[in-house]
Amino acid sequence: MPGLLRDYFVVLPDSVAGHAVAGRLPASEAATGVGDVLTVAHPSGRPWIVARPLVRKVSHLARGDDALVLIGPDRVPEAVLAGLLEGARDRAGLERRLARLPGLHHVVARLSGEIWMRGTASGLRRIYHARHPEAGTIAADRPAVLAHLTGAPLDDGALALRLLDFLPHPLSRRALWQGVHEAGAGYGIALPAAAPGTAAAPGPREYRWWEPPAPELSLAEGARRLGDAVAASVRAHVGGLDRISCELSGGMDSTALTFAARKTGPATLSLLTVAARDRYSEDEGWARRAVEEARTSTPATGTGKGACVPGLDHHLIPAADTPYFYAGLASFADELNDEPLPVAPGRARAHLLLSRAHATGSRYHLTGYGGDELFLGLPHTYQDLFHGNPLTAWNRLSALRHQLGWPLLPTVKALADRSPFPRWLAGAVTTAPQPVARTPLLSWGVRQSLHPWLTEHARALITEEFRAAAEHAEPIDPWRGRHVDIDAVRMGARHFQAMEDIGMTIGLPVAAPFYDDRVLEATLAVRLSERIAPWRYKPLLAEAMRGVVPDALLARTTKDHMASDEHQGLSEHAEELAELWTGSRLAERGLVDARQLRRLAAEPFSPVLVEHSVSSTVAGETWLRTAENAWNSPQLTPTNTAAATATTTTSEASL
Repeated sequence: MPGLLRDYFVVLPDSVAGHAVAGRLPASEAATGVGDVLTVAHPSGRPWIVARPLVRKVSHLARGDDALVLIGPDRVPEAVLAGLLEGARDRAGLERRLARLPGLHHVVARLSGEIWMRGTASGLRRIYHARHPEAGTIAADRPAVLAHLTGAPLDDGALALRLLDFLPHPLSRRALWQGVHEAGAGYGIALPAAAPGTAAAPGPREYRWWEPPAPELSLAEGARRLGDAVAASVRAHVGGLDRISCELSGGMDSTALTFAARKTGPATLSLLTVAARDRYSEDEGWARRAVEEARTSTPATGTGKGACVPGLDHHLIPAADTPYFYAGLASFADELNDEPLPVAPGRARAHLLLSRAHATGSRYHLTGYGGDELFLGLPHTYQDLFHGNPLTAWNRLSALRHQLGWPLLPTVKALADRSPFPRWLAGAVTTAPQPVARTPLLSWGVRQSLHPWLTEHARALITEEFRAAAEHAEPIDPWRGRHVDIDAVRMGARHFQAMEDIGMTIGLPVAAPFYDDRVLEATLAVRLSERIAPWRYKPLLAEAMRGVVPDALLARTTKDHMASDEHQGLSEHAEELAELWTGSRLAERGLVDARQLRRLAAEPFSPVLVEHSVSSTVAGETWLRTAENAWNSPQLTPTNTAAATATTTTSEASL
């Protein structure tokens, strides 16, 4: 089955050409029945927003020429929409009101003669725009839709960048199609509402709508704010649902969400744990402890100590049932992600877990994705702490240095480095061997070595992309630690899209509440000296969930890893990998050496594959094959479901 877009929305200009574009939108053959397409109209009656309904909800309110559309996990009541829209005279006023809601929505508004739209600060929801030859600027949450509507070809430079293990800001914003642009997390685009919808109309104006909060809160105050934000995000996804599920790995992140979900009072809560092959793994034991605590502690809807949660089920997936990484490559993903994602080699594992969750009758599945990026605290943050409190920073960095095996002199040199962000970015990729694991990580990000199977053409493209970006690059935040923290969260949010799309293929909505903007803001608002410590494991999350998660479970200080499953997967699926590089699409575009990749497939324990991960290259190859066949579905002419003459309209449908 070719890759198909499971959901999307498109924002169109108010013109005959814009109306014509709406008729060319791709429709999924798998999506049938009532509500295939939802259209919100301009005051003229022409299509303004055309959406493919699947999982998220579209809430719409119009007041004369002003209108507000929110696209997120929950239905926003008309009274709430009215409170947001009424009295908001400009974009800044409306943004202040939107901060009352969980930060999970795409926002599209028509206010005071201007149309503007934005995603989320965490990067979980993004906005793309492109220039249509007849209609002018069109925008969407899916770049592939814009590429289809404008006939945009793939961009080899952007594709070559995706063959790296990490793609730092601002290069992560490079869309995979020529002429398609991403607004970037924390940014939106604005258009004059009265501008003619033609190719001659003014293009979009990009604006910054989000700034990181100042780190001023104490641990106690920040924990209260974080706990409230996590609870609100969980309620926004699963509040009121009778049957839900959670991935319970045994780690602190999934455990926290399990108990937060329990507080919403579902009739059935299914917990799923994947058993580890490694006999030294601790996750399964901690997951079993969490289940026992959930069954014996006071539940959200219980009547006293010892009452049991009705319908609390624990499903342990045997290790023998779990595919290794790189399984199922020949089938290729049914989902067309916005970009190649390094998590793609683990798709078969994710598909198994979500299929098992769906089989329990779950109506929504929660995961702990995002917890590591938010709460672990990357070493780079000690640079920030050093400026304000050098003695505290050095004491803590010394403890971290001994944990990680960093030599003293390189650590001091890295701490003293004051290279600006553009200079770091220009040298962030190299043809030299990768730095050893003991290299101190205190700069603007991770310096990467180009994979040896990349062609000279690919290397030239990547080097030029970094050089060009460095000429005008600005960091997300002037402080290195905050820049790296936010960039890591946004990178993780992009990767999580693969899980969402697999869930849509199966028919199960999947959510990562930690990627809520309010959760990100609550975390960044805590003083750095209290938010991270080398001798405490995720202290902010532990304090935020105290009273929700039993103390015995918050005491865990370890974390399991799955590196052995990835290395073993290279061996178990060597034939599939070799077949993947036969007729490689990346090789046809001159980006990889297919012969070298086939040779490495036959040598899964080669030192080259120990030093260089092949996962991003596999992701690029499978994505490219999926993207080539993305439009074998019928076009769909949308129907208008939002009356143009209505003074108060609320349109809510699954998206």
